Amino acid sequence: MTGSFPVAGLLPSRLSPADLAGIESRTQAIGRELLAAAHAAEPSMVSPEWWVQQAGEWATHDDELKVRLFRLVDCMPMLDDAAAIDRHVREYIDDETLARLPNPLRLAFQAARTGVLAPFAARAVRAAVLAQARRFIAGATPAEAARAAVAERHRHRAFTLDLLGEAVTSAAEADAYAASYMQLLDELPHRAAVWPHDPRIDDGPEGPLPRVNLSLKLSALDNRFDAIDPQGTTDRVLARLRPLWRRAREVGAQLHVDMESRATKDLTFAIFRQIADEAEFRDWPDCGIVVQCYLKEAPRDLAALADWARRRGTPVWVRLVKGAYWDHETILAGAAGWPVPVWERKWETDACYEAATTFALENADALRTALGSHNLRSLAHGMAVAERLGIARTAVEMQMLYGMGDPEKHAVVAAGWRLRVYMPYGQLVPGMAYLVRRLLENSSNESFLRAGFVKHVPPETLLAPPGLHQMETRPAMAMTNTTHAHPPADAAAAFHNEPLTDFSIESARSAMQGAIDAARSRFDAGPARVVPVVIGGVREDRGDRFDRRDPSDTRRLIATVSAATPGDAARAVAACRDALPAWHGLGTPRRAAILRSAAAIMRRRRFDLAALQVFEVGKPWREADADVAEAIDFCMYYAREAERLAAPRRVDVPGEENATTHWPRGVAVVIAPWNFPLAILAGMTTAALVTGNTVVMKPAEQSSLIGLGLHEILLEAGVPPAALAFLPGRGEEVGPTLVSHPDTALVAFTGSRQVGLAINRAAADASAAAGSRRIARVIAELGGKNAMIIDDDADLDEAVLAVVHSAFGFQGQKCSACSRVIVLDRVHDAFLDRLAGAVRGLPVGPASDPGTRVGPLVDEEARDRVRRCIEIGGRTGRTVAAVDVGPHADRGWFVGPHVFADVDPAGPLGQEEIFGPVLAVFRARDFDHALALANDTPYALTAGLFSRSPVHLQAARESLVAGNVYLNRGITGALVQRQPFGGFRMSGIGSKAGGPDYLLQFVVPRTVTENTLRRGFAPPPAS
Repeated sequence: MTGSFPVAGLLPSRLSPADLAGIESRTQAIGRELLAAAHAAEPSMVSPEWWVQQAGEWATHDDELKVRLFRLVDCMPMLDDAAAIDRHVREYIDDETLARLPNPLRLAFQAARTGVLAPFAARAVRAAVLAQARRFIAGATPAEAARAAVAERHRHRAFTLDLLGEAVTSAAEADAYAASYMQLLDELPHRAAVWPHDPRIDDGPEGPLPRVNLSLKLSALDNRFDAIDPQGTTDRVLARLRPLWRRAREVGAQLHVDMESRATKDLTFAIFRQIADEAEFRDWPDCGIVVQCYLKEAPRDLAALADWARRRGTPVWVRLVKGAYWDHETILAGAAGWPVPVWERKWETDACYEAATTFALENADALRTALGSHNLRSLAHGMAVAERLGIARTAVEMQMLYGMGDPEKHAVVAAGWRLRVYMPYGQLVPGMAYLVRRLLENSSNESFLRAGFVKHVPPETLLAPPGLHQMETRPAMAMTNTTHAHPPADAAAAFHNEPLTDFSIESARSAMQGAIDAARSRFDAGPARVVPVVIGGVREDRGDRFDRRDPSDTRRLIATVSAATPGDAARAVAACRDALPAWHGLGTPRRAAILRSAAAIMRRRRFDLAALQVFEVGKPWREADADVAEAIDFCMYYAREAERLAAPRRVDVPGEENATTHWPRGVAVVIAPWNFPLAILAGMTTAALVTGNTVVMKPAEQSSLIGLGLHEILLEAGVPPAALAFLPGRGEEVGPTLVSHPDTALVAFTGSRQVGLAINRAAADASAAAGSRRIARVIAELGGKNAMIIDDDADLDEAVLAVVHSAFGFQGQKCSACSRVIVLDRVHDAFLDRLAGAVRGLPVGPASDPGTRVGPLVDEEARDRVRRCIEIGGRTGRTVAAVDVGPHADRGWFVGPHVFADVDPAGPLGQEEIFGPVLAVFRARDFDHALALANDTPYALTAGLFSRSPVHLQAARESLVAGNVYLNRGITGALVQRQPFGGFRMSGIGSKAGGPDYLLQFVVPRTVTENTLRRGFAPPPAS
């Protein structure tokens, strides 16, 4: 192992250099023996495994073809009639794709696409796909899984059973998952008691081993499994897990906790340690957990596990695996701007695995080691270490996946080591994600199985120590923000979205909780802060004030807000008019630098700003954090765009110079909403400021304290006080004066359709008035009646979660929120049933509680309006889900999520924006009907489609009438630059916020043309 190994030294070892050299020599010898035995057992052409290997080999040569084939495989279980199968085969395997297929596959797909036998051939293709799936999945029922387990025992292989379908969306599904395991524990041990004894798999160094071994995922025991709420998640998981552990101990079975994504890893470890430390389980050795060695944190996790197990006094099993979610983890980190949590080169993962193997075996007093891998080098290394340490073979076991690598399994068993087969079982629809992971492994360029048994790479290469070929890397992945946890130093050169806070990290949760606790203490101690009027840098209180209270608990006073007057509005516009020349004269570079300084201040105060939103407008943790991140994005992006816009656009010809530049429009009035109280206010304000306009800020009444915080940040960053006025108060009192003032050059508004149209009318009337010297520009982002279509081949697990998040995130108080779901007839009832279960389980509570998914509405008026909509839904539709808010109704402005079906598309719930946690579900006859329903409202803001049909996805791209169309994801959460946001029809006027055209609305273009010809000569053109 080379000294450049990235985790060297992180795991202590007692082995000497001589020991390590001996282990490497023995690894080579064992590895060659295993390879020889495996090659002797290679499958022939008549074996299904040979065809699986060849399919994987074909797929490695054509990435686009692999994606098409795997996506077709993924959707097959959802297709239950010949016409649907035929359509999908034609869509995925077009003529160009068909020509690239290997001959056997080409013939099969040609038959499925043409001729009178096409329906039969299409069904045959589906049957073949499902047959391959069943190679990796050990049955659909417990009885089938038990028979498959017995078959493995006949081959002298132990087993561990894992129930597929862990993507639970409701408490009922979590209960069903737990009940399935309880059924196994009730039935399988009785069968196991009469199985013939096999000392190769049934005996350990201290006596008999449990014959029944089960693996389970903790996330399947709680539909709200979330690291942001570790205590609540732990309580719910343990309520279902304890009975399983208790029963397993009673019947002599072993339970092993699987690991999933890095986001749930720390919480999974914590729950495992907590239950294993409980008095009734502390001396139970037949429990275990997984460590994923592709994670950079694996050495730390393994060392901590050993220390804890030693303190516990009873060893636990640890299954060392490489990890099955590498693509998911790298793509997620890149998209989120988080540090990549996995080793980015395969040899690093292999090296970490070997270091972890050595450590686990050296700590055999605390850890019982299971090595899960199909890499014979990794297994041979583990065997060699065990030999060197004098550990009995019965104290270690090798583990491999069901349906893969049978020659390797034969070699391990023949060598005299215990082998356990990991055997998933369950229905095919929830099992397809597992199947696709296995197909990806078989087709990976770095797969040991493919290298050793398809490409026949020589043993010296296959068995080389990790790090010997350090130049080998994984295929490059096209992504942005792969490792940028913070913007680069040269922020002007490139824009990167501010990463959202990763609340799976304990320090992030502590920082947010600390900010919330501090804010709560300030508010409870009093006195409430007075929000003043600020004009020309002078802070002025008003006798006319109103109180702003915590929507979660109206007893808590957040602020007392001075109500600006029409006179204040007129003075503010005049002051900003007078400040315009100086602010414009400051120049774009200085103004851009001020925006970047403001972003830096927000970054430093991130959790304080988020906590303020929690209490002033009732935003739950993630929503509040995302709002601050978006405000930072607007500052950084508009600074960069302003610098780009400031460069003159030149079109010169001999004898003539032409330059187009931009001037600010003048005084900009910014009227902001309360639902994104920092982000939208910051976006509109900084866009106006950075382009040289002066600004009158009018925050929403409900978020005046947050607005004041932004005003103070901008002044601290360097905006002259005269250039930025702040007018809190009632919109109906100061709005008309601001909009109609003759010196108002631009109005940027985000809010309701009714108010936006009134502003547009008032600005037009003012521009047409006698003596007017300008036409005021209006930029208005209004409402939406946004729809998501669920196609009949959609992944319902993903669709349900996306709809719930899009409809009920921040209580549905987003203009982009999903308020209509249109479901194709064939899956309507199944989807509706799962959606209802998921909605009923949404926790309602104070926004300050990290476990809250649905907080309060913003004020009493909003609560009463939504209640009226719910009453209409109850009268005109069928109530599918209605969440009771319980005692919270007496403390704050709470309304529980409601879902209605059988709603008239032309009625209020189908046409009117509600701005609350109310969702209407519609049934569509076919896809064209679904598109027609989606487009049949006055709005055009956001829309989405969940589908696995390439033709339907393309139709949505072309035909969904919306400014932002989302495919196979939720329809909220647009990011600056990546997804510029805004709509048309009645959803708004102007270009998209956070996009390349947005700043053009705040300026007027000027073209200056100069004749450079002087008495027959002209200066040479600029180089």
